[in-house]
Amino acid sequence: MVTDLYILMITAAVVSIVFKLLKQPVVLGYIVAGVLVGPHLFGQTLVNADNVKHWGDIGVLFVLFCIGLEFRLKNLISSGKVAAIGALTIIVGMMVLGYLVGWDAKFDMVNSLFLAGMLCMSSTTIVMKAIDEAGLSKERFVKGATSILIVEDVVAVVLMVLLSSIAIRHQFEGAELASKVVDLAITLVAWFICGILIIPTLIRKLKPHLNDETLIILSLGLCLGMVLTAEEAGFSSALGAFVMGSILAETVESHRIEKLMTPLKNVFAAIFFISVGMMIDPASLSEYWMSIVYVSLVIVIGMILFGTLGCWWGGQTMRDSMLTSFSFVQIGEFSFIIAGLGTSLGVLNPIIYPIIVAASVVTTFLTPYIMKAAVPCYTFLYNHASDSLRAKIDKREQEMAEAEEEKPTGGKKTFADKVRYAVRHTFVTKHLVDLFFKNMSAHDEKKR
Repeated sequence: MVTDLYILMITAAVVSIVFKLLKQPVVLGYIVAGVLVGPHLFGQTLVNADNVKHWGDIGVLFVLFCIGLEFRLKNLISSGKVAAIGALTIIVGMMVLGYLVGWDAKFDMVNSLFLAGMLCMSSTTIVMKAIDEAGLSKERFVKGATSILIVEDVVAVVLMVLLSSIAIRHQFEGAELASKVVDLAITLVAWFICGILIIPTLIRKLKPHLNDETLIILSLGLCLGMVLTAEEAGFSSALGAFVMGSILAETVESHRIEKLMTPLKNVFAAIFFISVGMMIDPASLSEYWMSIVYVSLVIVIGMILFGTLGCWWGGQTMRDSMLTSFSFVQIGEFSFIIAGLGTSLGVLNPIIYPIIVAASVVTTFLTPYIMKAAVPCYTFLYNHASDSLRAKIDKREQEMAEAEEEKPTGGKKTFADKVRYAVRHTFVTKHLVDLFFKNMSAHDEKKR
């Protein structure tokens, strides 16, 4: 086991350094490292595949836990229209395109749905990294883009639950699926109510006693506890990790937990991407190169089309809409997670995995270059647009400029703030926690 970790870490470090020098995302480096240590390139694997798979599964949980920690209801509500309409347009449009690609490839319904799910999610990690490296992190469109990515992550977790249900029965039953969605919604509401009633107050009371070591141990314990709860309830472990991250995001220590989790997440996420690379057979890439090009074109064109329309309908300017959509032209973490889910359930066609991974590599590589084309494409569109469309574009720009000039109401609390305050300071919660500490104190005194 130690030998496996040594080989994984050294290989990943060397390859990722090379990719950094080439100014490419380190995620691609991890996937290439997986190909190098995997069983296909040299005829035998250099590491124990089972060990890597188990570590990769833990990596998925930590990635989703950290995504949950970044989930801020306040930020989401502030750009709710763009987030909801933009994400919905992208997800529905790309799922339809993905299903049609599967149907064209003569896949069955289950495989077509899994393929659709893989194609409808952009990579939060890669998008934010590309925006930062392009020097666009302070641009106006970034807030809306981030909100859309958050909604996509939430939908992806729910989608995994629904795809699991469909995969197990190998058929689509509307009534049963609706029942599953209702059960999921009720379960999520119950978890969030119980979690937000108890955990933030508990952590606030314990804050003086929580050093970094204790806080990270407590956070991981709560995360794994929710993972087990989700599995017992018949849902995916990924859902439990995400939910606990979202609950802890509402605590006073959320940023501190996020900072402490980052190194751990990076290590296990790297192992997850290495495990993805280990499943790639380079020979199959040359065999399916036309399918890889086809899927990559569908991703790029579809994301630009539906992303631009969704952001425009959501209220963004045309320039911001195009900047957002041109940054979404790749698939990433969740595509691999959904592919891994289909593989573990034994329902995914073996040729889909290498095609999806290769398409992800291609689109990730192209993302920085496509982003640079956003403004020139906007200029071309504006110059060749009809008078009516140009008038609408100008009007939206003016509306956004006027909105930015208005001074925000500094001390006024939002509805979300009021709800959180009411929940955290509810009479029952405060007294339950106080009672808990009093009983613990009394118990300690008796021992003495």
